Amino acid sequence: MNIAAMTTIYTTLIMGTLITLISSHWLLMWVGLELSMLSIIPILMNKTNPRSTEAATKYFLTQATASMILLFSIITTMMLSGQWSIIYSNNMIISTTLTLSLIMKLGLAPFHFWVTEVTQGTCLTSGMILLTWQKIAPLSILAQTSPTTNWPLIIASALLSILLGGWGGLNQTQLRKILAYSSISHMGWMLMVMNYNTPLSMFNLIIYITLTISLFITLHMHNNTATLSLSHVWSTAPPTIIIILLNLLSLGGLPPLTGFAPKWIIIQELVKNNSIVLPTFMAMMSLLNLYFYMRLTYSTTLTLFPITNNTKPKWCFHNNKSTTISPSLTTLSTMSLPLMPLLLTLN
Repeated sequence: MNIAAMTTIYTTLIMGTLITLISSHWLLMWVGLELSMLSIIPILMNKTNPRSTEAATKYFLTQATASMILLFSIITTMMLSGQWSIIYSNNMIISTTLTLSLIMKLGLAPFHFWVTEVTQGTCLTSGMILLTWQKIAPLSILAQTSPTTNWPLIIASALLSILLGGWGGLNQTQLRKILAYSSISHMGWMLMVMNYNTPLSMFNLIIYITLTISLFITLHMHNNTATLSLSHVWSTAPPTIIIILLNLLSLGGLPPLTGFAPKWIIIQELVKNNSIVLPTFMAMMSLLNLYFYMRLTYSTTLTLFPITNNTKPKWCFHNNKSTTISPSLTTLSTMSLPLMPLLLTLN
């Protein structure tokens, strides 16, 4: 794909999300979602092979179905209220269809099956965009319409997403699928607290995007797509593996890493609102994520290939790849926990 085409596609992708973010008109928000959806399909098919074509087809069919349901909710709102602006309605049909469409677009349970398949079928760069940038627009609509959404449906979907996000990653050996299940689990945490404290949900999104981008960049530098490749890289570039594993443990929410902060603050917020059972189940189910991250750390670093000679390890002579953005993102994604009291004070 030439530079002009790529520039047009990425510009459309960015503009589609920005249109959705700044619009208060339902039709413009829907148009922004469609621009974002149509522009990412060529990005998913950048490497033309049957897997990427299948992934792009699955993504298009799921997102098109969600867009039709969302358009039905928008038209119903306009017919009942007579205006296109966002209004808070207690109509059960509107709230249910709106919530279902946004849950499908975010890839939350029980509509989560496409996330893992699409992420696995694309390259690391496309998977990074899919799991980070494409989450912003639906979450912004959900944040603006949180009083209208079907709250029991969101609670059920969020709890199921946290459970399946941890359960599904237990037997995975592909890193892209592990990150996809991690995305499902994190989206569940964001939705659970959105009705109580929307800025806190956006803070969780920022932390999640920082962690995911840092991890994808590090994986892309060494073209790691499976857990077995991490064990091979350990003998050639231990610093890179340490960075990857720290990011994975931070995604799992292990203290004192940065990923522990959003879970800690969300549980605190739910307890403040006299909700004890929900954060208890969420904390217990998130242990599944932490378990398979710890298992991955153990299998990668503590089980080494035998060395049959006394020469220096390969990493002493290896010219490690690096980028300017990777060290800064790694620092933010692993060592920002001391800044959390300041952020809570500002909130």
